[in-house]
Amino acid sequence: MTGLMVLAGQAGAECSPDRVDLKGAGGAARFTVEIADRPDLQSKGLMFREKMSLSAGMLFVFPQPKHASFWMRNTLIPLDMIFLDQSGTVTQIHANAVPQDETAIDGGEDVAMVLEINGGLAERMGIAVGSTMRSPFVDQKTALWPCAAP
Repeated sequence: MTGLMVLAGQAGAECSPDRVDLKGAGGAARFTVEIADRPDLQSKGLMFREKMSLSAGMLFVFPQPKHASFWMRNTLIPLDMIFLDQSGTVTQIHANAVPQDETAIDGGEDVAMVLEINGGLAERMGIAVGSTMRSPFVDQKTALWPCAAP
């Protein structure tokens, strides 16, 4: 699969703020991400983009876990929305969100982060509820897959 890196023997690799690693029973994946950690970046998200690399995504980071709800207004490409808790555990996946649909997509309570990737890719990569994410944006005190110590 072009652009996606399968992780092998990288459990101790350093974290990078522009990258997330996911692993679970279905395998492992790495994505280069843009960070949406401010309200202005979060409200725009991936709007108006006509394409996105298979290895790319956007990570929404909230200052505190919250009830998260998204929509696809002005979003031109289908997306998988991967909802995560403070430990970096995938709690819910909304697959193939429909471009420009304004129906609310409810991610549930205690959402600390949301990773948006190309639609259908989570299933193809084996990313499922219970998978874990490694990123410096995951609270390292509660991370199930922490970043390596320097």
